[in-house]
Amino acid sequence: MSQPVNASPPAPRGVEKAPTGIRGFDEITQGGLPRGRPTLVCGSAGCGKTLFGLEFLVRGATQFDEPGAVISFEENVDELTKNVASLGFDLDELVAQKKLVLDYVHVERSEIEESGEYDLDGLFVRLAYTIDSIGAKRIVLDTLEALFSALPNEGILRAELRRLFRWLKDRGVTAVITGERGDGTLTRRGLEEYVSDCVILLEQRVRERVATRYLRVVKYRGTSHGTNEYPFLVQEDGISVLPVTSLGLTHTASDERISTGIPRLDAMLGGKGLYRGSSVLLSGTAGTGKTSLSSHLVAAACKRGERVLYFAFEESQSQLIRNMRSIGVDLKPYVEQGLLRFQTARPTLFGLEMHLATIHRQVDEFGPSMVVVDPITNFMAIGSELEVSAMLMRLIDFLKSRVITGVFTSLTGGGDALERTDVGVSSLMDTWLLVRFLEGNGERNRGLYVLKSRGMPHSNQVREYVMSERGIELLDVYSGPAGVLTGAARLAQEAKERAEAQARMQDIERKQRELERKRALLDAQIAAMRAQFEAEEAEMKTASREHTQLEKELSRDRDDLARARHADAARDTAHVHVNFNGGAE
Repeated sequence: MSQPVNASPPAPRGVEKAPTGIRGFDEITQGGLPRGRPTLVCGSAGCGKTLFGLEFLVRGATQFDEPGAVISFEENVDELTKNVASLGFDLDELVAQKKLVLDYVHVERSEIEESGEYDLDGLFVRLAYTIDSIGAKRIVLDTLEALFSALPNEGILRAELRRLFRWLKDRGVTAVITGERGDGTLTRRGLEEYVSDCVILLEQRVRERVATRYLRVVKYRGTSHGTNEYPFLVQEDGISVLPVTSLGLTHTASDERISTGIPRLDAMLGGKGLYRGSSVLLSGTAGTGKTSLSSHLVAAACKRGERVLYFAFEESQSQLIRNMRSIGVDLKPYVEQGLLRFQTARPTLFGLEMHLATIHRQVDEFGPSMVVVDPITNFMAIGSELEVSAMLMRLIDFLKSRVITGVFTSLTGGGDALERTDVGVSSLMDTWLLVRFLEGNGERNRGLYVLKSRGMPHSNQVREYVMSERGIELLDVYSGPAGVLTGAARLAQEAKERAEAQARMQDIERKQRELERKRALLDAQIAAMRAQFEAEEAEMKTASREHTQLEKELSRDRDDLARARHADAARDTAHVHVNFNGGAE
């Protein structure tokens, strides 16, 4: 037997309350039913009164250690046991554990012979015995109409009805009494609701051939409670009451950022991607790539080892996997690894509330970190804009309370304003990515921009994106005289810029080569001049040496001649010395 999702909020001071354990009900009543007091559960046939009472007892016995008793005036013990077995309630086991007593009181008008004043003293004795047999804290009487069907005297009936409610209150047991709804009144006699401390009205309505049950707390003495009409479901694990709105925006906002799987999109979102636990809307006209974008987010989450729950209302699992593989996103391995679970169905399969309950249950079972709903606009087939908006509001609040990132795709009509959604949930979204076709030069190309993203700086640029076998790639766009350039115009602009860049590069290379040539010519000229200089220098040195040698020889000859004439010693003959620079010394 599954546990309720939402823990019962602390009961306010004043009336003590007994939690029912019914999913969602304790949240809207802020704690459950009034403890030790009678509660009337009324409604038409088939709206779930008996089931409400039995689940109240079963949850009390199994979750809150409070034994209970059922006094049935319509169905016998065997019928009650079998009717709730399909919901996972094993009444026989609880009876064996002395946590539950089932008692059937047969009331048949034809078998009753009225004599004297009729009263319920005999019933009170039987109730007291039943309660005392296991120390019951809770009791269910099903139903008042069957009990009082044998009483034609209206005056006695009303008096005994008051005695019954007073007796139950004096015993201090938390009682649920079921009653049939009257024609235009809550009950057939119009008295039960006045003597009850709490009145719960159950209804079932059919709209567009889809039946939905509703619950409303009509009266609750001594305490505040939700006054809205709440849809509820009877599922295989019991009743689920779905609050119309969250009771408060008290969820924790995560500071963690997660990648979208598209690096340039992460850059547009402040460079770090999305906030974990935020709500993300992908809107656009048909064929703009909303599902492809969401699949990239799914693949990125699975690569991080996180679980993703994908609700698809237009394509089957097989078709989605095949289509995404064509753009380089292979989701099949993640399905096989248990990281990705698809829930595919047409939205008309269930009513809105059943879809919401299904998502709740799947989230409880699978524990995802991301939930994708693709697309939310298909819900318009089974509800009005107001109903779909209310349902999505509850879903978003539910996901945020679990810090689960919600990704929602929305189809926008071609003739409608793009910056709105058909289901009116744009204000609930933290991040809104709008994809659209950019038309120009005879082409339609896809463009993406961030319409809003709370809590982060984000790009205001329009980016063209293309899908190929390598996935989605964001491209820069060009602004020209005719507007934003995309597609072939962008390619032509890119080719033109590449040609211009190449021409500039070639011009630079040509000038570089000319400069090198001039440098080489200059070096050659310098080398030639240096060689000429060195030759002249060498010639000068040779001449200087020859001159010095000649002077020495002349000096020697003069000395020899002087000695031959016996003349005086040769006077010191002045001579000229030529240095390396050609100057005379």
